[in-house]
Amino acid sequence: MKRTVEKGKTLLIDGPASVTLLSGEADVLSAPLKVSRRMVIRDGKRVPFTITQKAEFDLTLGETASSEEIDGSTIPPSWEEAVDEILSQVKPTTVMVIGGVDSGKTSLSAYLANKALKEKRRVALIDADLGQADIGPPSTIAFCRLTKLVNDPFDVGAENACFLGVTSPSGAVPKVIEGLEKMREEVLKRETVDLLIVNTDGWVDGEDAVRYKVELVNRVTPDIVVGIRQQDELTPILTALKEKKVIAVETPPAVRKRDRDKRKTLRELSYKKYLKGAKIESFPLGWTRVEGIPLGTGVPPPRRRIEEIEQKLGAATVYCEETPSMLFIVAKKGEWIDAELVKRLGQALGKKVHAMREGNEEGLLVALHNDRERFLGIGLLHGIDYGKRVVKVYTPVKDKVASISVGAVKLDKRGREIGLDSSFTIYQF
Repeated sequence: MKRTVEKGKTLLIDGPASVTLLSGEADVLSAPLKVSRRMVIRDGKRVPFTITQKAEFDLTLGETASSEEIDGSTIPPSWEEAVDEILSQVKPTTVMVIGGVDSGKTSLSAYLANKALKEKRRVALIDADLGQADIGPPSTIAFCRLTKLVNDPFDVGAENACFLGVTSPSGAVPKVIEGLEKMREEVLKRETVDLLIVNTDGWVDGEDAVRYKVELVNRVTPDIVVGIRQQDELTPILTALKEKKVIAVETPPAVRKRDRDKRKTLRELSYKKYLKGAKIESFPLGWTRVEGIPLGTGVPPPRRRIEEIEQKLGAATVYCEETPSMLFIVAKKGEWIDAELVKRLGQALGKKVHAMREGNEEGLLVALHNDRERFLGIGLLHGIDYGKRVVKVYTPVKDKVASISVGAVKLDKRGREIGLDSSFTIYQF
């Protein structure tokens, strides 16, 4: 449908929708729209189109989409003041954006990036929001250089990513901090950057979240921390950052609040994007290293020992390997694994016992890397042939794979998120 919007207004579109500017002038987060170019808005996303000259749009709205006109801009004055102050700093500058869920962190990051690009600055963006990643797949920390104005960071491809395998930092804090440090070091080492923007996750409530965010700031060492406050939820964090330059801004009133299902839907759209064109590939364990699971770290025990293990476990096995400190067991499909018997077996052997059932690996999210440990893409574990020692992965990656990292996120055959399953991984999230 056609829609005309007067100068000085903002058109808010909630996806799923597509928007084409037919005439006039409008921008999204300070990035001008091109006439006749279609912009797709995902389900769960809200995009503000600021009208700078009377504009006509062609709108296609999905079943749950909506549109609304409001007077003025959705950019708060505090955002404009913060951007001006940031861009007045001596280059290079690193800025970390923190805030709760649906506070506007991604919008502020894009707005700041666009303003900097207009001043011919060299800009890089790190996306460290595992659950609502825009630059890389969900469960990753990714970065990219921005060479042109951006309406939606989701449309920008990642140059490299660090795979965490979870969609929340709460159970993997050390790995998240390590991954973010790694991405920051790579950006600053490889590129000449005037402005590095670090967008973070929305976990801010509670003592654990405060400690995590403070540690994140201390380790990443940004020059400026921008806190987007909805009420007083950031006070404990910002108060603890006494030695850092902190700029507090407010959440735009037009920011859309999304429930858990909407955030899950956005992740699933991202999985589909990064799995497009996938097919089942086979990776021999002799040529490919598998990380995040104990597979391939030990040697098969003698048959008599396996029989003793099966007797104590009360289950038949299809695979077993052992190291001086750990025993890895794969029980046959349909066998019951009793947690208490696993515990007793570990006590009897004096080592960690890691037991899982054959087939439990199916659907687990994985990342594939080359021999230089660069992220190549994601995939889903399709299965493991323990006899032939071959890992099968559903992935679009075509490059030569040197290692596969296994996460705890599990998807079904349609790419829908089932939840977390750490039964196959050595990390307990």
